[in-house]
Amino acid sequence: MQQLSVVILAAGKGKRMVSDLPKVLHAVGGKPLLGHVLATASCLEAATRIVVYGHGGEAVKTACAGEAGVLWVEQAEQLGTGHAVAQALPLLAETGVVLVLYGDVPLTRAETLRPLVEAARHGRLALLTVELTDPDGYGRIVRDESGQVRRIVEEKDATPAERGLREVNTGILAAPAAKLRGWVVGLGNDNAQGEYYLTDIVALAVRDDVPVEPFTVVDPAEAQGVNDRRQLAELERCYQRRRAEALMCGGATLLDPARVDVRGTVTTGRDVVIDANVVFEGTVCLGDRVRIGPFCLLRDTVIGDDVEILSHCRIEGAEVGAGAQIGPFARLRPETQLAAGVHIGNFVETKKTRIGPGSKVNHLTYLGDAEIGTRVNVGAGTITCNYDGANKHKTLIGDDAFIGSNSSLVAPVRIGQGATVGAGSSVSRDVPDGGLCLTRAPRKDVLHWQRPVKPKKS
Repeated sequence: MQQLSVVILAAGKGKRMVSDLPKVLHAVGGKPLLGHVLATASCLEAATRIVVYGHGGEAVKTACAGEAGVLWVEQAEQLGTGHAVAQALPLLAETGVVLVLYGDVPLTRAETLRPLVEAARHGRLALLTVELTDPDGYGRIVRDESGQVRRIVEEKDATPAERGLREVNTGILAAPAAKLRGWVVGLGNDNAQGEYYLTDIVALAVRDDVPVEPFTVVDPAEAQGVNDRRQLAELERCYQRRRAEALMCGGATLLDPARVDVRGTVTTGRDVVIDANVVFEGTVCLGDRVRIGPFCLLRDTVIGDDVEILSHCRIEGAEVGAGAQIGPFARLRPETQLAAGVHIGNFVETKKTRIGPGSKVNHLTYLGDAEIGTRVNVGAGTITCNYDGANKHKTLIGDDAFIGSNSSLVAPVRIGQGATVGAGSSVSRDVPDGGLCLTRAPRKDVLHWQRPVKPKKS
C-alpha cells in the first residue's frame, strides 16, 4: 500500500480572533484545533505528518510537543495555500499520496477522509466539497455539462453566475505525491489576491487528463473552519453534540444533552444517568448505574458502580469505590481514594486521602494527607491540620473510630482503632486503640454577668 503523508496548513495569524494566542491553539472540547487535526491524521495511519506553521510558530510547536513524529516547516511569508504546500515539498516522499488538511478545521472525521486517500492511491485528484445555502467567502466548484469538475474559482475572481453556485471547496484534497509536486511547482499568482492558490491544481489536473473526483461531505461542520470567536463557539456546540450522541449510543441517559460538556474522554457503563450542566475533563471512567446530579465537574477520575454524585460536586484525580455517595457541594482533590460504600457529604473537601469501606464524612470537613480505616465516622467541622508551614504530615485513623464534631487533628497523629475523639478537641498526640480523647477546657459559668454596653451619647 502506498504510504500516506499528511500536510497540515497552520500558518494563519487569525486576526479576527482578536487574540495573542495563535488561531490553531484555540480549543474545541478542551483540545487545540490543531490537536484535533493531528489526531485525525494519526487515525488515518499517516506515515508522515507535516505542519506548516507561521505566526506564533514556537508557541504552536511547544503546545504540540507531545505529538511524536511531527515534522515542522515554516511559512515565513503567507503567500497563499499553494505557497504553504510548497514549503512542505522537500519533506514529502517521492512516491505515495498526500492529504492536505487545515489546522483550523478540527471536526473532519477520519472516515470522511479515507475515500479521498483511496482515490489518490488510484491516481486521482480527490476533493472534499460541501453544499452550503450561504456560500459567501468560499471558492466555488465549477463543473462542465456532464458534471465533471473542471476548476475551482475563488469568490473574488468569480463571475456573478459562478457566485451563484452552492457547491464549494473545503480546501481538503488528496493527490499522488509525484503529481502534486509538479502541480504545486507550476502554480502562478495571477489573481485578485496575488497569491498562489492550491485550488488552481484542479485546472492543472484537468489539463493533464488526471481524473478529478469530488466527495461531498454530508455534515457541513466537518468542513467548517474557525476565523472568529463566533465560529469557534459554533464548532464547540457541534463537537459537544457529537460527544453527547456518543454517550447516549453507549447506553447513558443525558437528561439534557445540550448541557453536558466533554473536554476529554469519557467511558460509561450501563444505565448511567447524567443531569444537566455536567462537565467532564481529561479521562473519566464511569461504572454501571452511576448517577451524576447537575452542576458537577469530573476530571481524570474513576467512578465505580452504583455511585451517586449529588449536585455541585468537583471531583478531580480521584478514585471512587462502588456504592459511594458524594455531595452535594463536595470537593475530591487529587489522590483521593474512596472505598466501597463511603459517604462524603456537603461541603467536605479531601486531598491525598484514603477512606476505607463504609466510613462517613458527612458535613463541613477537610481531610488532607490522611488514611482512614473502615466504618469510621468523622463529625462535622473536623479538619486534619496537615501543613506546618514547611512540610505536609499524615493523619492515621483506625477502623471503627469516632471523631466528634469541630475537632482538629494536628498531624502527624494516629487515632487508634475504636478510639473516640470528643467534640471540640484539638488532638496533637496519638490516641490509643479504644481510648477516649477530650481536650475541651472545663466549663465555667458566671452568674449575673452583664454584657458590655456602649456609652450613651451626650
